[in-house]
Amino acid sequence: MGLIGEVLLLPFAPVRGSAWVIRQVLNEAERLYYDPATVRAELARLEERLEAGEIDDEEFDRLEDDLLDRLEIGLRGGAGTGDGTAR
Repeated sequence: MGLIGEVLLLPFAPVRGSAWVIRQVLNEAERLYYDPATVRAELARLEERLEAGEIDDEEFDRLEDDLLDRLEIGLRGGAGTGDGTAR
């Protein structure tokens, strides 16, 4: 973009900066969400909840399937595309 374009878009600099910050926060949140270590820790906590009687087998199976899907995505390295969506 040329100098004239930069000058014309200067009033929108705060918006562009805010959008960049939001993208960075979303990317980091996705990275943590699909991190295999985080998912494994959540699986361990889920098993503890089952053993403690806090959840039943049906709920455990449903939540475990969700976590295993996240783990598979994290292990493939597909934590996100950078646009707020998982691959």
